[in-house]
Amino acid sequence: MEEVIEIEQFFLYGLIGIGLITILYVLFADAIDGMDNGILNPTTVLSFLLFICASGFILLKLTEWDGKIVIVVALIISSVLTFLLYFFILIPLASAEVSTAYTDESLQGQVGRVIVPIPIDGFGEIVIETVNGIISKRATGYDNEEIDYDKKVLIIDVDKGTFLVKEYVPLV
Repeated sequence: MEEVIEIEQFFLYGLIGIGLITILYVLFADAIDGMDNGILNPTTVLSFLLFICASGFILLKLTEWDGKIVIVVALIISSVLTFLLYFFILIPLASAEVSTAYTDESLQGQVGRVIVPIPIDGFGEIVIETVNGIISKRATGYDNEEIDYDKKVLIIDVDKGTFLVKEYVPLV
């Protein structure tokens, strides 16, 4: 009976400790993001240890099994759950990561629309519709030409955050 209480305390303290480490990892994951290398990344290791402690504690409470059997069964349960977590949740999440970030240079060649008329040798404003939403930017004529309201423009270049545009003329 004394052995069961010691193992139960070990599982309980392990569950509390690994739970706290997991919370800290979630809070500071970006700072230690470089450790993310395959199946031995911190998420899978922490989940493996957490599943061992949780299943071992539950098995000790619900069954009358010997401590060694509980440890072996807890290892098996943890291995299966960690495998399922890694291959059915973590891998799809990693491959589905999409960034909504863009750079001004990545908008070159896009077609926008003038919302504030661009005067000769002056600045106006354009909007560019992307899959991430509508982006408005300061613009000036590429050849210092005037461009009226609601005209389509082609983004030629970017200079210090100002888009250099020409009136868009479709080929067809």
